[in-house]
Amino acid sequence: MNQQSPAVGQASPRPQRRSLKAHERRTGILLLVPAFIAFVAVILVPFLQSLRLSLYRYTIDMEQPVFVGLGNFVRLLSDPGTATVWLNTLIFVVVTTALTFVLGLAWALMMNQTFKGRVFIRAASLLPWVLPTTVTAFLAAWIFNGQYGVLNAALLQAGLISEPITWLAEERGAMAAVIITKAWLSVPLFMAFFLAGLQGVSQDQVDAARVDGCHNAGVLRYVILPHLAPTMIIVTILGAMGNLQTFDVIYALTQGGPIKATTMLSVEVYKQAFQNWDMGTACAVGVLWFITIAIPTTFYLRILFKREA
Repeated sequence: MNQQSPAVGQASPRPQRRSLKAHERRTGILLLVPAFIAFVAVILVPFLQSLRLSLYRYTIDMEQPVFVGLGNFVRLLSDPGTATVWLNTLIFVVVTTALTFVLGLAWALMMNQTFKGRVFIRAASLLPWVLPTTVTAFLAAWIFNGQYGVLNAALLQAGLISEPITWLAEERGAMAAVIITKAWLSVPLFMAFFLAGLQGVSQDQVDAARVDGCHNAGVLRYVILPHLAPTMIIVTILGAMGNLQTFDVIYALTQGGPIKATTMLSVEVYKQAFQNWDMGTACAVGVLWFITIAIPTTFYLRILFKREA
């Protein structure tokens, strides 16, 4: 069978299509250039400089840094204080993420119900997330104050304690204070993600589950939670990444104390750099901090790319 050739004088559409794709590709590259320049200048270059400086011994009283190779890392990893900081970071991230997850999911389930004033309460629920974190930390310091704090006053009034508790002066109390404060700040974000996921739950499936004899717990277990599973995974990983980077709340509330009870990797970098003036050690701690953050980031990117594939 003979193929019909294009009519005389009629242009083939393929060159036009290729030209359009090339133009879109060039436009896309041009749009990425400003973001790429900002990434290189603000993130990549400082990170490479920190990575280089972590191999040097460099304090404020030294004119030039001295190359020590992996000496800073060996010294850090052999120091028991580093293990304490890492353990504090792990406890803070795991407990804060779990507490935020539970409270955010429970609040989202409540906000998904129909009741009078729901729109106002939803908007008010975002207030902790909108407030500056330093302001919230100072507010929490007043709440957890051992002498005139609101929390002690409420517990004494309820008869749950016989004398005031010095929350921020005790190791467990200080850790509990920073965890509760950070969780309170993060609950609105978790709630917003979960509430968005709940909007996609089919009401027909909920009604069918109730017809089959499921009560609220059954609907939650067999309908809502399976639907929210992808959102839960992503929110948990993002929450863990955010908690690993927390600095302002902890430093404003406890400054990493008492002793090192609330010193996380983020606070340790600050202390080494701006209290001990040891830039080499601070950069080494920063590299360890980066590696720690990279673990949940890798899981997040794998899930993200798998969903887009």
